[in-house]
Amino acid sequence: MDFTFSEDQLLFQESVKDFLMNEVTPETIRAAWQTDTGRSDGLWQQFVELGLTGITVPEAFGGLGMNELDFVLLAQEAGYVALSEPLVHSALVAVPTILQLDNSEFSAQWLPKIAAGEAKVVVGLAINGLVEDAHIADLMILESGDAVYAVTQDQATLRYNESIDLGRKLFSVEFDQSVATKLAGGEFAQNIIAGALNRGALAAAAQALGATQRMIDISVQYTSERKQFGVAIGTFQAVKHHMANVAYKLEYAKTPVYRAAYALANGLSSAERNVSHAKIVACEVADLAAKNSIQVHGAMGYTWEMDLHIFMKRAWALNSSYGTAGFHKQRLAAYVFSDDALLGAGNTFAA
Repeated sequence: MDFTFSEDQLLFQESVKDFLMNEVTPETIRAAWQTDTGRSDGLWQQFVELGLTGITVPEAFGGLGMNELDFVLLAQEAGYVALSEPLVHSALVAVPTILQLDNSEFSAQWLPKIAAGEAKVVVGLAINGLVEDAHIADLMILESGDAVYAVTQDQATLRYNESIDLGRKLFSVEFDQSVATKLAGGEFAQNIIAGALNRGALAAAAQALGATQRMIDISVQYTSERKQFGVAIGTFQAVKHHMANVAYKLEYAKTPVYRAAYALANGLSSAERNVSHAKIVACEVADLAAKNSIQVHGAMGYTWEMDLHIFMKRAWALNSSYGTAGFHKQRLAAYVFSDDALLGAGNTFAA
């Protein structure tokens, strides 16, 4: 098994990273909080011009035809800047869900619009309870009972729910099933839902990696500038250890996330447990980063004036998105304790 990133993938990551660092700053994030939608049409248009809105849309529908492994590094960079626009959701959840429906007419109707940035589609799953970005969605693909429905704005009633992360816009959505379009039912619908859950969990894990790195960088910079007894507090061993404990765990968390992306992109039978492994370790290190970053900042780390709280709150939100740690540990346990489990390094890293 080889999920090493190609030179092109790494160069694409660097170019997107440079763009996001210039365009999505703590100042622009705070400015977006003051707007009605919390989203920037101008930034979305820039995504369109860069081809990012169509990155996972097949070439036949006007996209670039890439997959989860191509996009996972970009999702990581989106987490680094705490991106609020639904770019990651669109690329890793909405587009693959439409493709999994295997409905040529439905795909032809929506995928070209997504690639061109003319339509935003969001997927709402029961496991999340609330639907993020429902207020700006041209179409919502919603789980309800044992079926999946396509719901437009005029067919739904939205109720806003506040989040600890002001960059997230969450809504409860009510709709009449007799008016909405039923896309799938029964076992087929459950497969659609399972696929969306796995890709959503991967998206959360990848963004958690980025948020963790940002909290490390913010804390290192702060401890290099903050002085006590005439020296930077970053020179104290106790402070160094706090961030070192996050940094090495972050490195260990990356490989499971990349493996999960590979498994989803290649349709491996292990994808579900690979995703759960990735979600657990990525969100655990993000939570640790939040805890230790507060420690090295002192009480002021949680205050509104500090940029740190933007990324801490995003990490906390990602932890409970697309399944809590308990949910994903149960999925792993179901496999590990099964009679036919293939365990050990020889099986873990086999092709």
